[in-house]
Amino acid sequence: MSEAPAFSEESPIRVFVLDDHEVVRRGLQDMLDAEPDMAVVGEAATAVQALARGPALRPHVAVLDVRLPDGDGITVCRELRSRIPELACLMLTSFDDEDALLDAIMAGAAGYVLKQIKGSDLVSAVRTVATGRSMLDPATTARLMHSLRAPGDAGSAEDERLAALSEREREVLDLIGEGLTNRQIGKRLYLSEKTVKNHISRLLSKLGVERRVQAAVIAAQAREHDGPRG
Repeated sequence: MSEAPAFSEESPIRVFVLDDHEVVRRGLQDMLDAEPDMAVVGEAATAVQALARGPALRPHVAVLDVRLPDGDGITVCRELRSRIPELACLMLTSFDDEDALLDAIMAGAAGYVLKQIKGSDLVSAVRTVATGRSMLDPATTARLMHSLRAPGDAGSAEDERLAALSEREREVLDLIGEGLTNRQIGKRLYLSEKTVKNHISRLLSKLGVERRVQAAVIAAQAREHDGPRG
């Protein structure tokens, strides 16, 4: 029995739009407002504006440009979702960028589409993420998942690094792999945010990586590895 929210003209999907190009913002607003079950409740041209305006508007969906003059939509997604955990972020970009896709997934984005998408498909994507489902550009996602598969037998070196992690660090790594923020990991494991940060710096060091997103890739590979064995 699905608990997906039902939207209608009386209770529309509340959408927030972030893009540094006014023409794009206006186009998105006109297109989405034309749908009976959608209402654009706010817009922003910069990351700072989005973080100042977004939370108070309580949108269901935020359509966020990935590249911004004062930062990036992925950081905005992470910040907004830490304040509105139920928010669905749909990342919009003008080019195909695997690193951005992986970062977007790690920031908890529900979807990632290219700006070349047809208007009707974008409207469908907003509806999809509003109901709690994922909407990731299939071609980009397929290539990303392919690139996550370690070539040759890099797996054994990875297994050794994973074996060096304590049980708690392995739990934290799995939750990083699920795209949770430090605050969400803390809540899940009943730890303070500071303790979570300490666990993360130790596990990054043991895995020999610098960025959280690299640890997430290792977590994804480990899950893929463990699946057939379990």
